[in-house]
Amino acid sequence: MGIIADWWHSIRGSSPDDWLEELELIETESKRLYLKKIAIDTVLNFVARIMSTATFRLTGPDSNNREWDYILNVRPNLDMSAAFFWQQVFYRLLFDNEVLVIFTEDNQLLIADGFVRREYALYEDVFEGVRVKDYCFQKSFRMSDVIYLEYNNCGLEEITKGLFKDYNELFGRMMEVAMRNNQIRASVTVDVTGTTNEKGDAEGKTRSQRLQGFIDKIYESFRTNSVAIVPKMKGFEYEEYTNKTQVSNQSVEELTNLKKSLIDDVSRIIGAPSALIHGELSELEHNIKALRRICMEPLVKKLEDELNAKLFQKTQVVSGNRLEVWGVLPYDLAEMAAQIDKLVSSGAFYVDEIRNELEYDELPNGEGKKIIRTKNYEETEGGEKK
Repeated sequence: MGIIADWWHSIRGSSPDDWLEELELIETESKRLYLKKIAIDTVLNFVARIMSTATFRLTGPDSNNREWDYILNVRPNLDMSAAFFWQQVFYRLLFDNEVLVIFTEDNQLLIADGFVRREYALYEDVFEGVRVKDYCFQKSFRMSDVIYLEYNNCGLEEITKGLFKDYNELFGRMMEVAMRNNQIRASVTVDVTGTTNEKGDAEGKTRSQRLQGFIDKIYESFRTNSVAIVPKMKGFEYEEYTNKTQVSNQSVEELTNLKKSLIDDVSRIIGAPSALIHGELSELEHNIKALRRICMEPLVKKLEDELNAKLFQKTQVVSGNRLEVWGVLPYDLAEMAAQIDKLVSSGAFYVDEIRNELEYDELPNGEGKKIIRTKNYEETEGGEKK
């Protein structure tokens, strides 16, 4: 009781106007910047993880190039596996709207963390100041010597800048209301009379400072302890209003829905169905088809075009050399068995054509290039089968 007694004696004989204006209200302004990172990382990592399952296959006369097969499918560089490397490539592409991958003299693919692009009208562009981690290359790289992918006209950061600001403010207000619903509200009444005396004590603290310290101790006790006891003295009253006033309980579901809404907006920008990202199972097959056609196939096409242009010379491409990207959202053969049978048995497609669409190799010895037609599809004359 020594601290309380010292404080009580120090404020007796003084007016509340002398020290009340100096008291501080405990106030916290919270920033909700993590909402932005949650929404972006959730959507972009979802798409990038799917793209990391890609398998690269070389076809044509020069398809036995084992060096490129190892680099693209096993170990692009000394620090990354192929899956992690391509996940980082597409995350960077979706977030920054562009990604630069350079090929070093010791046969490594490295993702550039920074670069300057010099654009020319009649000549190929040049990349200067290329930086990977803490190392900056002194040489410049021509467009024909690098893998460079672009996504949209502007980066995701620029598109969502204003959107995230509004969401952060709204979520912050909703969170503050939810927290205030269970906030401890109390008042302190001090009966003091006399004249002003703001002399410091032995520690140099004034009466208002000691009062503030006492109130802070009460607040800390209520905030951290499950059981808190505060001494009650004559002339000093502490009254709590928390359980006396009715407050509207804001549902936590509203906060969750707001976070989902932010993820939905980012999903629409990327072109991925938000239901898949939220893990919803309704209309799963329809959403997977939409993801494959709207989001994944354009990314695969961008990557195939860039790799074919940079890995092969024009004469090699004309000779039939190709690089194909397989394994991104593969089809379920069991679910497509009936459709496959219909396409082949009607004679509309070769077996190899169907296998190519499903990302399988052609049958050996030309077996997949024979027309197969069942009897119910045979040509008839006069209503009778030939």
